[in-house]
Amino acid sequence: MTVVLLPYPDAGIPPAAVPFLRSAQAVYASGIDGGLADLLGAKPAPDDLTAEPGPIVLIAADETDPAVVALVRAGSRVIAQPAGSGLVEAAQVMDRLRSPGGCPWDAEQTHDSLRQYLVEETYELLDAIEERDRAALREELGDVLLQVLFHARVAAEDTGDPFDIDAVASGLVAKLVGRHPHVFTDAERVHTAAHQQVRWEELKQAEKQRESSVDGVALGQPAVALAGKLGQRTGRAGVPADLFPGGDSPAEQVFRLAAQARRDGVDPEGELRAVAKRFAADVRAAERSARAAGLDPAAMDAGAWRAHWPQPNSDSPQ
Repeated sequence: MTVVLLPYPDAGIPPAAVPFLRSAQAVYASGIDGGLADLLGAKPAPDDLTAEPGPIVLIAADETDPAVVALVRAGSRVIAQPAGSGLVEAAQVMDRLRSPGGCPWDAEQTHDSLRQYLVEETYELLDAIEERDRAALREELGDVLLQVLFHARVAAEDTGDPFDIDAVASGLVAKLVGRHPHVFTDAERVHTAAHQQVRWEELKQAEKQRESSVDGVALGQPAVALAGKLGQRTGRAGVPADLFPGGDSPAEQVFRLAAQARRDGVDPEGELRAVAKRFAADVRAAERSARAAGLDPAAMDAGAWRAHWPQPNSDSPQ
């Protein structure tokens, strides 16, 4: 007896299940109506499948389905859809929202109008990572995935140069395979992450036929992150740090700090954001302390702020 779990019916049958479906004396379905079940000629599952003469196959949507549980207890093999099957359903939902009869707001969006949401969702994901919030991490990853699906769906409608989510995925696969020859071919093995970083840059340079060591750096990223990335890229190219902007303006000093930090293996954008978040938390703590003392934070002078400012490793002033 074989159980085939199909939580995402539109993603199709796992290839590993095909031989068992072909040789089955009967195919039953539980929790799956119409569509794929009809295509496979599946019959509704009886109350006790373990009593049915084999070989049989049960297709079901949920591993907690009583029919599935009973067959698993009886020793039946279980074949599940491969990881990523849910992406098929996500792409189909996006297609439905964008198509006639779907959502009017979704139908009106363009690549330009969606830019702000991509930025917002990316920062919300970063915040979830920094806060170690697992529930938020899962949700925000979904929101970022939505942006990818949305842009790919909009791109599919372009009359001059259309491409869809499958083209995006295929391009990604080609890139990952091409930049990991030590994994997917018999190329020289890479034994350290540092070696892989260098190899990655060499492969990108050759693949994109870049003329400059700073080609491909996204100039629209936050300024501290940009300075850090430029510092990293030019470091790999052998540009000495004494050629960083040498002025004494705040911007030039920040650039030197960020660029050198990235060369030293520190993420200046993330570190600065962490410092900023700690400062914001200290402000809130001081305000709470002031209110507890009967003061209005909006009316405090410098002395009052210092008096209520939290001390290191403390949530309240000493």
